[in-house]
Amino acid sequence: MAFPLSDLTSTLRVAPGPIDLGKIETDAAPGFDGDKKDGEAALAELGPQLAELQERLFADGKSGGRRSVLLVLQGMDTSGKGGTLRSTVGLVDPQGVRITSFKAPSEDERAHDFLWRITKALPPVGLIGVFDRSHYEDVLIARVRELAPPEEIERRYDAINAWEAELAAEGTTIIKCMLHISAAEQQARLLARLDDPTKHWKYNPGDVDERELWPAYQEAYEIAIARTNTEVAPWHVIPADKKWYRNLAIGTLLHDALRAFGLDWPEADFDVEHEKQRLLDEKPL
Repeated sequence: MAFPLSDLTSTLRVAPGPIDLGKIETDAAPGFDGDKKDGEAALAELGPQLAELQERLFADGKSGGRRSVLLVLQGMDTSGKGGTLRSTVGLVDPQGVRITSFKAPSEDERAHDFLWRITKALPPVGLIGVFDRSHYEDVLIARVRELAPPEEIERRYDAINAWEAELAAEGTTIIKCMLHISAAEQQARLLARLDDPTKHWKYNPGDVDERELWPAYQEAYEIAIARTNTEVAPWHVIPADKKWYRNLAIGTLLHDALRAFGLDWPEADFDVEHEKQRLLDEKPL
């Protein structure tokens, strides 16, 4: 590795107070001195460590533990939420992961508070939960598209903070990542989809309409991040123009969170030597 793993987490963590996304480079690789090849090698090296830490978390959950992890991925279209899932979360055992991709709420979901459907999708103890989009849609697109009154949007910031604080108190470590992509890079990725017939299914004409609201979305992100960047659930802004760096950064954040648990393998609640002897004494089957 070209850097201590713990450094990247603090480097990407958003400082308290207002944030100006326009001053944060989207094509940089803060905390990493290598190039794409080095970054991909670093992520590959991280893979076995991630897998073991995730398995320890899973084993802890099966043995009475109360810990879980919630990885929240937010970003403009094409920022790489799906790519992150494949390249980073895909390094661990899928049995220990629960992925939820939130779409527009259904009629039944709209009849409840906005956090109702989010709470239902939380990971059980011992698992890593991943939200591909999340409760933050309710203060991002809802703010930009005026899908809720201003006073309701204001209420939601405080509701999110209280809800996340409760989750943290119950044993869930929350990793919130804003995948920070430039408008130029998004345009290039959308054009690449149109140039490749195998990716036409991923293209949504509505994405071009959303691009016209780019400044409004950036402002909505700045407000949401500043209002919900708490000690127990801090935000991380991930430069996402470089896909390899985005993957490495999120992989490192996940690694650091799992390692911080300091979990050992659960001790056997049975007599190991006795069980060995039972197997050795078995009659041929």
